[in-house]
Amino acid sequence: MRFTPTFLDEIKARLPVSEVVRRRVKLQKAGREWKGLSPFNQEKSPSFFVNDQKMAWFDFSSGRNGNVFDFVMETEGLSFPEAVERLAAEAGLALPTESPETRERERVRASLQDVLDMAAQFFEAQLQAQVGARARGYLADRGLGPAVQKQFRIGYSPNEKFALRDHLAGRGATRDQMIEAGLLVHGDDIAVPYDRFRDRVMFPICDRSGKVIAFGGRALDKEVSAKYLNSPETPLFHKGSVVYNHHNARKAAHERGGVIAVEGYVDVISMSVAGFPQVVAPLGTALTPDQCELLWRMAEEPVLCFDGDRAGRKAAYRAIDTALPLIGPGKSLRFAFLPDGQDPDDLARSGGHQAIADVLAGAKPLVEVLWTRETEAAPLDTPERRAALERRLSELMNGIRDETLRRYYRDDIRARLDALSGRASGGFRRSGQQGGAPGAPRRPQTGGKFQRGGFQPPPSYTASAPSVSASLTRSRMFSGAGGAPRREAEILLNLLNHPGLLAQHAEDLAEIEMIGRETQRMRAALVALASESFVDHVELRMALDRVGLQPARDAIEAAVQPIVWALKPDAAENDASEVLRQALALHRRARALHRELKSAEIALGEDANEQNLARLREIQAELSGIEGREAAVEGFGLSSGRQGQSL
Repeated sequence: MRFTPTFLDEIKARLPVSEVVRRRVKLQKAGREWKGLSPFNQEKSPSFFVNDQKMAWFDFSSGRNGNVFDFVMETEGLSFPEAVERLAAEAGLALPTESPETRERERVRASLQDVLDMAAQFFEAQLQAQVGARARGYLADRGLGPAVQKQFRIGYSPNEKFALRDHLAGRGATRDQMIEAGLLVHGDDIAVPYDRFRDRVMFPICDRSGKVIAFGGRALDKEVSAKYLNSPETPLFHKGSVVYNHHNARKAAHERGGVIAVEGYVDVISMSVAGFPQVVAPLGTALTPDQCELLWRMAEEPVLCFDGDRAGRKAAYRAIDTALPLIGPGKSLRFAFLPDGQDPDDLARSGGHQAIADVLAGAKPLVEVLWTRETEAAPLDTPERRAALERRLSELMNGIRDETLRRYYRDDIRARLDALSGRASGGFRRSGQQGGAPGAPRRPQTGGKFQRGGFQPPPSYTASAPSVSASLTRSRMFSGAGGAPRREAEILLNLLNHPGLLAQHAEDLAEIEMIGRETQRMRAALVALASESFVDHVELRMALDRVGLQPARDAIEAAVQPIVWALKPDAAENDASEVLRQALALHRRARALHRELKSAEIALGEDANEQNLARLREIQAELSGIEGREAAVEGFGLSSGRQGQSL
């Protein structure tokens, strides 16, 4: 059976490579990729990588690589048709039937793409001709010169009813092809079909491979009712499933580790010119579920960049309702709001790269924008109104399909509600005090933002302080100058002195629990900076000091005195990386044991039998061993000139 490129692309779009590969390979996040042990060779160190943005896998131990179909064929011994049949079923797609009708549909698609490409060439030529002078002036006023016009294939549609129709007819295109491609307006009451786009600056809309599938046109006449006009739905173009500039942004998004969505064509182009090529735009509609999935295939946390006015906030709030049922681990959104009265194009021309970077750096997580929307919706000055808020939020949480994420969202919202009602108090609470179930595990505190006055942690930092047992406060793990727990300080100091490890371990850093006030603040700041590149540890420290984190840094450095060699800035990065990996593992195990210890204490209090006592002593013994053991550097460190030392 012959499968059309369109059908194969749809399978690949619906099934991330990592989702298929992890059924046979245990994958771990590695920056913007996934890594694991080769399924084709026996190995101890991972050499197998998966890149969902490139829709590909790479096995450096065997020299093999390919797409999702190749992986199934290689690992399961299937033929190509069998692999396609298997994956199509998983993707929920019916296999195409081989028939004259399907062959004709594919032929029509190819012919329509040829017609649309000829139309794009015509519009480009008209822009550069005498008739396009006014359009060139408009583009020049927006800072979009000849080089940019060529890069994005910007064109102009003359203010004539039949200019495009006659040109395409002279190139062999039929009237039916032009109608089906959405280029002509037709109908029972229209005797002669005529050009849909007239006197407009033309922006070609491309599929993910860069082929023209539609157009967007910006009117030059201010009296025209529709300022922007898009192609209608066609066999090639479904506007709710496409984003503008997808073909250019895919590679840039992978290289930069993120993607930005704005509202219009000119916004996309202006931000690209300003140094942000990883930018796309929905096509004149609110963000759709299909567009969310497109964005998530480019980055885990796309940033939606909206105008700061009422309309921009309204668009952001609609996007929340669309995305909330779809989010999960590795699939969320952040929201950046522009200064009131400015759109991305205005900001790019007035402030350039730095102005845009500042706005993006202040992007807020979805949960924070959701909270703002709901708390601004109505006054909260009575118990009844606060109860209504809680009910609305509870119903919204029910819409999150991912069970684990739904639980974390409920925890976060509960902490915010407690703070709103005055039920939360600052500082650490020992077990048994009001404000938290004894031994309840705390979620990692991440997020926050940089403001002029310093780094501001998210509301849950003060609204939901972690519960700390008496034994934990006496432990080696909790001891340290300035209230900075020793091991937490060691982990953070390692990253402060070796910023090259930050992006690699950002996910680990975001997930681990920290109980020190200063280490929590520093951890949140480092997570927020993980996507940045720093020349060295001095540049990173300067960035942190500028936002008021020098006291936290001083407390962390004081807690790790005397400093051991592997944490020093001049230690080899591979040594520092190994020490960090071991320290993270010890820290996770120690925190888990403290939770188990609290549960065992409760169980023994309720039923003082030998079995519960033995379990308590077993946990205490293991915890004592964990707290007395640090990460060891053995058998490596040649580049540092030291071996067999412990941390």
